[in-house]
Formats: sequence, structure tokens, C-alpha cells
Amino acid sequence: MPKVDLQDRSGAKLGDRDLPAELFEAKVNVPLMHQVVVAGLAALRAGTHSTKTRAEVRGGGRKPWRQKGTGRARQGSIRAPHFTGGGVAHGPKPRDYEMRVNKKMKRAALRGALTDALASGKLALVDDLSFDEPKTSAALEVITALDLTGKILLVLPAPEELTEKSFRNLPYVKATYAPSLSVYDLLAADRVLFTRAALDVLEGKDPGDSVAGGSEPERSGGDGAKRPPAAEATGSTPATPPRKAGKNEATDSSPNAPDAETGPGDGEES
Repeated sequence: MPKVDLQDRSGAKLGDRDLPAELFEAKVNVPLMHQVVVAGLAALRAGTHSTKTRAEVRGGGRKPWRQKGTGRARQGSIRAPHFTGGGVAHGPKPRDYEMRVNKKMKRAALRGALTDALASGKLALVDDLSFDEPKTSAALEVITALDLTGKILLVLPAPEELTEKSFRNLPYVKATYAPSLSVYDLLAADRVLFTRAALDVLEGKDPGDSVAGGSEPERSGGDGAKRPPAAEATGSTPATPPRKAGKNEATDSSPNAPDAETGPGDGEES
């Protein structure tokens, strides 16, 4: 099972953390990762570029000179593409650059990127990154103590205002969240710094689940609240009390009134 060193914010080693093999010992499929990265970058494009053709440019409805007798080349409009101020031939038009990549491909590419980050030594794990106040100098001390250089990807379990404000003034640090971790960010970074809680979220664990013994939390209602008794094994259901007739419901039993046990379509056969 792969392992990574667990450090505190001062750089001291606290121990080893076992990593799940399905995430950090997966197959590294380079063409698949390339496809997912290209699709992700293409999805960021707005696709609002537009140019005018010769039919959309204003003017040019009159023939500039007669067809013969001038010695010039024949022209039909001054808004043709080879004229200054004319239309653009084969220019870009608004379009959607989205590329379809299914979920299995995205997950396989992410597993490959995580495996590559661990194998190349880019992965680092810190116990906690809580700050009392936003302070860039404190964030810089953490980076120096952990010996992180180059472009750094900081992975947090969820939005943390104080931590993000402490790191956001550093141009070489990008903060992201474990549920939305992307393949492009993992491949583009020189070092990837996980917090212990972020790694728990990535593995599908609850970072707040630290109750010893696995005891189940109490339900609302106190100790005296009890569940209603379940039906017996014979299959009989508990009897329900009869429903009282409302004010607007008819109390007389007329022959035209439908039977209570029959539905609207359960009439007698004709």
C-alpha cells in the first residue's frame, strides 16, 4: 500500500499515512489525461468571437465601376474580402467548444494524475493549516518549512476563508478543493499539498467522523424517545384509527355515493 509522510506546519514528521491503492496505484494513461485536459480547457472558452462576412458589412451594394472599358479588374462590391473594410472570408463565428468526456474517463484520468503525483514526489501532506487571522507571512513560513518550491497546488477539504486569504497573495500558490480537484491542476503544479482533512474527503471519508468506538450519534427526541413497534413477522400491519368525516363531506349514505373501498375506475361491469 502506498504511503506518504504526514508533517505538521513546522515541517516535523508526525508519521506515515496509508494511501488507497485504487487512487494512488492506478494506471497512468497519458492519452486519456491529455483528452480530459483538452476538454477541460475547451470548456473554459466563451466562444463569443464573431466576424462579419461581405453580406453583413454595411455598404457595397453598388458596383464600383462598370464591367468593361476601364482597364481594371472587374469588381462587384467594395465590401469583398480583398478590399479594405470588406468582409472576412471564413472568419470565426460564435460556437460551442464543449467536448464530451464521460465520467469514467474523468475518474480514470484523475486517478492517473494522483498516481503520477505520488510517483514523481510532488505529493506532500500536512496535518492542519488553520490560521487565527489572514496572514501571508504565516503562510510563507509554512511553505518554507515544508520545503515547497515552484508552482504549488493547495488542496483543502472545503472553503476556508482564513487559509485562502493567507495564501492568495502568493502568485505561485493556487487553492482548490478536494471534491472539485481537476486533472489539469494536478499536472500543471510542481508540488501538491494536501491537508489531512482534504485527503479524507478525497478518499470518501468524513473528516468530522472521529468518534471513538464507532458509536452512533443520538437521535433527536432525547433518551425517552422510542421508535414505534414494528409490524410482526406474520405480515399484519397495525390498525389505523377511523378517519372522522369533515365538515364539507356528505354524512348521508345516498345510493349514488361511491363506495369507500372502490376506486374511481372500479365500477360494476356493464
